[in-house]
Amino acid sequence: MPVASDVLKLVEATLDGDKAEDVVVIDLDGKTEIADYLVIASGTSQRHVSAMAQHLRREIKSLGLNGVAVEGQSNCDWVLIDAVDIIVHLFRPEVREFYNLEKIWTDPLPAEAAPRQ
Repeated sequence: MPVASDVLKLVEATLDGDKAEDVVVIDLDGKTEIADYLVIASGTSQRHVSAMAQHLRREIKSLGLNGVAVEGQSNCDWVLIDAVDIIVHLFRPEVREFYNLEKIWTDPLPAEAAPRQ
């Protein structure tokens, strides 16, 4: 199974090649155990988001990563690709602005929710 850093490099390169906009990579170390990285990017339209999602899914699977799940492909306002250690969110810009995931995942944890050392 490929390591998270290899999958992340592939995701970043694929999104760059597909002309994704405003790509943000968030290191989830110490924030959650659901994944190692969260990648958020925008497409210019539903068609662009759909094309990026399809291409990214193919590229990730070509690494031999099994169990890649894709949600939201039918509407393509927000597509989530769960590549085990990497979670990718592809948005249309106005949907991304509404949900503002960057703020949720980059704000410091409240003291009571912070992981114990």
